[in-house]
Amino acid sequence: MLVIDRIEGDWAVIEHGGIERTFNIPKDLLPDGIKEGDVIELSITIRNDETGERKKAVKDFLDSNMLDC
Repeated sequence: MLVIDRIEGDWAVIEHGGIERTFNIPKDLLPDGIKEGDVIELSITIRNDETGERKKAVKDFLDSNMLDC
């Protein structure tokens, strides 16, 4: 279970699995009106197409800079 423990400026402190485990997430990624005590659900998806594009861009950058050495 994920619970909004508190809001600190632009960050929400999220409690995970009990008081001893917390992490921060930017408040602007959460729904408007979020408040202390709200129980939330997060979903994370790997965007393989964009990951591939980023890997290609880095490879291209490194390849082009290796020619300058």
